[in-house]
Amino acid sequence: MTTARDIMHGNPRYIPATETLDRAAQLMRELGVGALPISDSDERMIGILTDRDIVVKCVARGQNPAKMTAGDLAQGTPRWIDAGADVAEVLNEMQSNRIRRLPVVENKRLVGMISEADIAQHLSDDQIATFVGMVYSADR
Repeated sequence: MTTARDIMHGNPRYIPATETLDRAAQLMRELGVGALPISDSDERMIGILTDRDIVVKCVARGQNPAKMTAGDLAQGTPRWIDAGADVAEVLNEMQSNRIRRLPVVENKRLVGMISEADIAQHLSDDQIATFVGMVYSADR
């Protein structure tokens, strides 16, 4: 059985909720990622910040990314999956919530991230087509 641990990228980095969006963008560039989990002061995940969030919710609205923080954009309860979950559970979680990146947690600690590219490497062509249709569909 292929698990979330088998397909995730390990050693994820948090961005503290108090960190500015310009610093978050710099960290994304340094790490070569498009999303960072947002943590509170106790290193609990309170959201996920994407490069798109920075552009759409800050820059495009005329806000200053040097003054707006990651915590300003943390919304709702972040979705996550246990490291031991089967790849089918990962796929279901991403499809049903229409998300492209999924944090992987073990013993209440973030241990990795799964992107749509990671999961696509473990799916058949038909499964990839279904996944893309579900995640990117505008009619959901």
